[in-house]
Amino acid sequence: MIDEATLDRAVSAGILNFEQKQALVALAAGEPTSRVSPEAGPLSVDDQMRLVGGGNDIFVTVGIVLLFSGALFALQALLPDNDVALAGLLGAASWAVAEIVTRQKRMRLSSTLLALVFSASVAVILTDFIATRFGIDAGVNPVAMFALRDDAVMIGLILSGGLIAASALYFLRFKVPVLAGVAAVAATGLAFLAAVLVTYDRMVSGSIVAPAGEQLADVVSTALVIPLICGVVIFAVAVALDLHDRERQTVWSDCAFWLHVVSAPLLVHPLFILATGQEGFGGRIEPEAGAGVLLGLMMVAFVLIALAIDRRSLLAPTLAYFGSIGIYYLVSGTANSTGIPPFALILLSIGALVILFGAGWQRIRSLIIRPLLPTSLLNRLPPIKA
Repeated sequence: MIDEATLDRAVSAGILNFEQKQALVALAAGEPTSRVSPEAGPLSVDDQMRLVGGGNDIFVTVGIVLLFSGALFALQALLPDNDVALAGLLGAASWAVAEIVTRQKRMRLSSTLLALVFSASVAVILTDFIATRFGIDAGVNPVAMFALRDDAVMIGLILSGGLIAASALYFLRFKVPVLAGVAAVAATGLAFLAAVLVTYDRMVSGSIVAPAGEQLADVVSTALVIPLICGVVIFAVAVALDLHDRERQTVWSDCAFWLHVVSAPLLVHPLFILATGQEGFGGRIEPEAGAGVLLGLMMVAFVLIALAIDRRSLLAPTLAYFGSIGIYYLVSGTANSTGIPPFALILLSIGALVILFGAGWQRIRSLIIRPLLPTSLLNRLPPIKA
């Protein structure tokens, strides 16, 4: 039986077109091929995500939730003090069910849920192994990591590296895109641990002085560089996958979607705090002069990037973080003079922006991106369908 990955390669090689591939998938799933519209275009239009495969997919997902919830409660009663065995059984069950739901039926939402169950099971097993191997009775936590400094690197590699390896193995078998996001989160955690350990070693050696209470906010501000760098790297990988599959026809574009979901908060949140100021541990990160201007420029930059790469997953946290605080500053004076609560004006403004971009995304892309970027670059970006 030809799997969907092979069909994706056939589309990329020009052996099949997108409509023919969709018809073959529908035929293999036992669905009428007439349900695949001959005018159906690539999924790049309006940044669609192949997450739900239809009503039957939702039906099976509900069944999986009920099945694994019942199994969890039953195993907790039978194995009350054995989390490893419980997680191992659930992980094995998710793999076995995926052999039917994912490998044979290609049910997308169900496959995503099963992949997350498998990843959570692996994380529990690795955490329990670390706690047993290194004598951490209360589990893995920052205080225990500092107490076990000599083993901290190994602990991080076991937890993050094991989760990445398990995700890669599952992906090779089932091609579930959400695992790209799981691997990205694990890699980010490992990078942050490495940065914390380097800082800790420098304080112990006397290279830097331990911060006083009033300086902790500045330390938090400096630490934001790590998630920001990780966000840039993950975003770059996602864009590379998008450029590799401009028409959004293969599993790699779906992997890019999840990478964008992970990278967006890693990019937006640190920039939001650094630009506007945020309450920290025992102090406040004060924004630089002209933070309001910087905030506006970053909002414009994120909107333009999201339009260029045709990914609203990057724009959502931008509106949530930058939009809320920026619009608050803009409307606070109006609220004082009219008596309207600022929160109400914020909701109105963000709601209007969401509807505007949602209803006219491709039209906005056409009006802004087409005249703004050279043709050579437009030819490498996702096509504008307007």
